Amino acid sequence: MDRFEAVETTGESQVGGWVQTTDGVRLWVEIRGTGRPVILLHGWTMSSLFWRRQAQLADACQVVTIDFRGHGRSQTTPRGHNVPRYALDVREVITALGLVRALLLGWSMGGSVALEYWRRFGADRLAGLGLVETGPYPMSPAPWNVHKCHGHNEEAMREDLSAMKADRRGFAERFVNAMFLPGHAPEHALKWMVAEQLKAAPDTAAAIYEDYARRDYTPVLPSVSLPALVLYGRSLHMCYGPSTGRFVAASLPDSRFVILDKSGHMPFYEQPEEFNRTVSGFLDTLDA
Repeated sequence: MDRFEAVETTGESQVGGWVQTTDGVRLWVEIRGTGRPVILLHGWTMSSLFWRRQAQLADACQVVTIDFRGHGRSQTTPRGHNVPRYALDVREVITALGLVRALLLGWSMGGSVALEYWRRFGADRLAGLGLVETGPYPMSPAPWNVHKCHGHNEEAMREDLSAMKADRRGFAERFVNAMFLPGHAPEHALKWMVAEQLKAAPDTAAAIYEDYARRDYTPVLPSVSLPALVLYGRSLHMCYGPSTGRFVAASLPDSRFVILDKSGHMPFYEQPEEFNRTVSGFLDTLDA
């Protein structure tokens, strides 16, 4: 871990600090626990704080969270806001920390980053892949895709980005509320989640959204030779839900498909005990 600059230590097994990328951007990384690494990748305009209810996983493994460039506590930068660069950033964190045989688990946009990692680096340093509420191609015209950009709907994307720039806070509140199954967030969650969403500058958010929405990872899915955990909620108000999950799971050669039907776009937050139990069980199969 010679390229990791530790700056915050909590107890004996939790540390936060910086990894500087090869293009000079400082990424915020937190490490909890010891054992097999589980690397958690957040979604669009989110941050590693969204994984706070996964802290208990550190009782049995090493939980690593990363704030993508321009998100959370990572450095704000005008460059590199595309899925391949984000995947390279993940690679540089993994090598900086010396991680091996990790489970790389991505939520929503983070799932595309995980698939891009696989496309570029294969199974190197990984033992498994996890996809949580991931849409492998948000603009796909296929029936499984329920994203608002379905069918190459560029206008829907432009409307979203215009609404975000016109009323940043209002957009963030609507976005966060839509991620919960009832269509509204608990008040305690809404406040901090909106604050995290607002940390991503509008230009950053627009750049990575446009890149992510147009990238098609459906051809990558059949190439994944690692065991994969595919975990979705019901997502009544926001992508992606069971239809996407079934397609993703069926496209992967070796997958375990789980639906947590009492949650929306954030099953790890709305049903944390079930989510963590599912991840722990999947990790046990990697060790078998």
